[in-house]
Amino acid sequence: MSQSAQHRGHTIHRPRGATGQVLSGLVELVPDLRARALHLSGDCAAANDIAQETLERAVRFVDRYEPGSNLRAWTFQILFHVFVSRWRRSRRERRALERLSSDPSAWTRPADFTPPDAGPGALTVSTRRKLEALPDVFRSAIALVDLECLSYRDAARELGVPVGTVMSRLHRGRKLLAAQMAADRAVA
Repeated sequence: MSQSAQHRGHTIHRPRGATGQVLSGLVELVPDLRARALHLSGDCAAANDIAQETLERAVRFVDRYEPGSNLRAWTFQILFHVFVSRWRRSRRERRALERLSSDPSAWTRPADFTPPDAGPGALTVSTRRKLEALPDVFRSAIALVDLECLSYRDAARELGVPVGTVMSRLHRGRKLLAAQMAADRAVA
């Protein structure tokens, strides 16, 4: 199944076939992933972490990649999910620290806890408002692909548009949403 090579006395196994092509394609995408992560996060260290986690997930779930589909789009979708997860986590941590700084004994009192993925669509009120403020064509593409986890092909079928149109609307919609979130971070 795999080819072997010798490197400093160790055997290195190189996968052949579709998996090998996907893995080599991922290697080629590393600079683009870092650039996109930097654009989203605005921080070089965070961008490197996001890109690394994206690659780890892509390798772990390589069996879910549909051969012949757009590897770049698939990987960038993973990157966006990683970014959003990290952003939500940092927001929760920041809120917890703010609460503790205003009331040092807050950690000793039990508090109601609602997981961040609870409720419809797993969005906070402010994020839901930002999403609802987007034009309908962008909002519907984001809702289908990012929130309902439909493939581009299924979302295109649902919306009655070509796959490329879904990808374009996702790109533009995410860009608008990221700009709104960046504006909020700048204010905070």
